[in-house]
Amino acid sequence: MGPASFGWWGGRDQAMLFGLATVALTVAALGARVIFAFLLHLRVLRRRLLVLGAGQRSYDLLRMLTKEGNNLHYDIAFLQEPAMGEIDPRLAAEPGVRILMQAHCGVLEAARLLRADEIVVAPDDRRGMDLQRLLDCKKAGFPVVQYLSFIESEIRRIDIKRLELGWLVFSEGFTFSEIDRFLKRAFDLFVSGLVLVLTSPLLLCGMIAIRWEGPGPVFYRQERVTQDGKVFWIMKLRTMRVDAEAKGAVWAATRDDRITKAGNFLRRARIDELPQLVNILKGEMSFVGPRPERPVFVAELAQQIPLYNERHMVKAGLTGWAQVNYPYGASIDDARSKLSYDLYYVKNFSVLFDFVILLQTLREVLWPSGVR
Repeated sequence: MGPASFGWWGGRDQAMLFGLATVALTVAALGARVIFAFLLHLRVLRRRLLVLGAGQRSYDLLRMLTKEGNNLHYDIAFLQEPAMGEIDPRLAAEPGVRILMQAHCGVLEAARLLRADEIVVAPDDRRGMDLQRLLDCKKAGFPVVQYLSFIESEIRRIDIKRLELGWLVFSEGFTFSEIDRFLKRAFDLFVSGLVLVLTSPLLLCGMIAIRWEGPGPVFYRQERVTQDGKVFWIMKLRTMRVDAEAKGAVWAATRDDRITKAGNFLRRARIDELPQLVNILKGEMSFVGPRPERPVFVAELAQQIPLYNERHMVKAGLTGWAQVNYPYGASIDDARSKLSYDLYYVKNFSVLFDFVILLQTLREVLWPSGVR
């Protein structure tokens, strides 16, 4: 058999192997879906929760779990007693919601009946609550967790709407050791330096596009607030007209007519953000952290949103937990929602968490959404 014949047989064999591999992967994927559906039918993958209370707080919990919960499926039952306040009619109207009454079922009895994986304490009024019953549940092997702690661990943000300062004081977090600070700075220097080198051709093309479209500076410098409330000059590629803020500072809006054609592309591709890598190398920003806001907006938001300045415990970031979980916001309500993610990041900071956020940022860059 000659070389040509050997090459032909090799190509055919490779094609057959590729076809068999494709069929095998398809069958495996279908089999996995069938097994997954079967396990769901058996309720094996469902997380069983017993929630104490059936008021507004419990309704908020149900709504957040439905939209943002880490688990795919939940089995939730609500246990209500007269001292906990009124039952929220919106919760009672939800299809499939089970509301048990204390008169018919005790906490431990309900936990055993439901085979609860966790008991969440979420009444609107906790005055007069019998803690001995909760201790009995804990001794019986049922974990008991407060509403705010459950939301933090399950939704991975802090519920600003119902935040209690006492819980924030006595819960873990908000600690930064010297090793943490050193590793974060080393992470910033390495990642920002590497990204700056790799994206320098894109940065150069962006600069040429801005200059080609019309007169005006290529870079845009603006005052922003970072760690401990310090003000620095952030650098970006200019994406708006030169006279964009002739009437004062305003938030960017959807389809903002101040954005140039080149600027629109640069924003969607996130190329306009690349000069901030220089801010990171200078130590004014971090690669991961809360979005840096303008001093005028910070002053306004701090007056209207409690604990807003706590986000400045760390350096402002090019990307962050709020940026990858919440679309661009241009209102007080948006700022309040983003603060719930920023506080979670500050409270649970770690270099590993920074790396996770960096990976999610890559996803956002490859599939951009919500850019303004």
